[in-house]
Amino acid sequence: MLAAGSMSRAASLGPGIPGGHRRIRCARGVARVKLGFYPATSAQVTRRSMGCCLKAAAGKGNQVEMEAARGGGVDIWSTVAEKENGSFPEHLVIMVNGLVGSAGDWKFAAEQLVKKLPDEVIVHRSECNSSRLTFDGVDLMGERLAKEVRSVVKQRRGVQRISFVAHSLGGLVARYAIGRLYEQVNTMKSPADNNSDEVNGLEGRIAGLEPMNFITFASPHLGSRGHKQLPILCGLPFLEQTALETAHLIVGRTGKHLFLTDTTDGRPPLLLRMVDDCDDIKFRSALRSFKRRVAYANANFDHMVGWRTSSIRRQHELPKHRLLVQDEKYPHIVHVDKGNRGNNHKEVTSDVKAQPYDMEEEMIRGLTQVSWERVDVSFQKSKQRYVAHNTIQVKSYWLNSDGADVIFHMIDNFLI
Repeated sequence: MLAAGSMSRAASLGPGIPGGHRRIRCARGVARVKLGFYPATSAQVTRRSMGCCLKAAAGKGNQVEMEAARGGGVDIWSTVAEKENGSFPEHLVIMVNGLVGSAGDWKFAAEQLVKKLPDEVIVHRSECNSSRLTFDGVDLMGERLAKEVRSVVKQRRGVQRISFVAHSLGGLVARYAIGRLYEQVNTMKSPADNNSDEVNGLEGRIAGLEPMNFITFASPHLGSRGHKQLPILCGLPFLEQTALETAHLIVGRTGKHLFLTDTTDGRPPLLLRMVDDCDDIKFRSALRSFKRRVAYANANFDHMVGWRTSSIRRQHELPKHRLLVQDEKYPHIVHVDKGNRGNNHKEVTSDVKAQPYDMEEEMIRGLTQVSWERVDVSFQKSKQRYVAHNTIQVKSYWLNSDGADVIFHMIDNFLI
């Protein structure tokens, strides 16, 4: 079994988590909620009474302003940035929910991100794909997200950079959306510069902004079709075959996409197409345009998304148990692979080409044409391990608080 620590319980944790006074005011039909913060370190969090919010940081009045965006979703930023700079921060962070999720799933992470980087980021919690809308298929959800992002960028004209943070199915939706939002831009960089992700002097923009971080939490990048990719089925062949044949009856077109059975139009499955550039959507180029790509993955106890698919690895590439060690600052982070920062163009040898066709292998080859940082997480010793799929993003602080250190790890390594 994996050796991973669990965060101390509420009594022994430091300050910084929901507690304090909430004041709600409405102006011209737009609800704005002012929340404050308690000061906290990245490794110390504490429980407060139900229904409380984050309080002001010591001596600064660091409040969080929340406003419904015109195109849907919720924008969150620090009032400190407005007061000191007279404008919004320039880095837009788009947060995307997973299957049957909502904008509220990222509430904790969004507030902590704004608290830690008050002068740097404005966070948008997307809500265009919530609840049963997540059954509509990755492509339709991706189109809706792209439309919502364009609306936010238009509304917040001062933003210059953009990042995506997505959970579960939201990672696939975000990958589709950035492909739709990708724009190739001529630059003055030398084509001989092989230390960057720009190719032949060209670089990309996402919705007209500079791409920075693309981060996913427990996302099924390789789909759910492979052996043990949907762990709740316990790896039993007859259950996995049944899921393959009936997923669309439960979660609609999304089920077909996840199990790669959407081949009725004669084209390859959508997830297979999304590992490369297509004529109308540049999926791979969009991913390559980001300065960082990070995949957080549950190494165990995630019953919805397998370790291989969330970390984009082959079975033999998964870290061995003896290599999984506890980090004192982030108790549930058990392995970090920084990946290759340079271009990761790999030629497929004739021997590989001669092997039987494998869709999962094809997706891994395509996705690893760009470098990925991989962060492996384990809640093995946590009481919340059986809901690890939600704990990794702290979907509800009251049920998933042990994942707070994972969120802090993401924030502490966030490229501004």
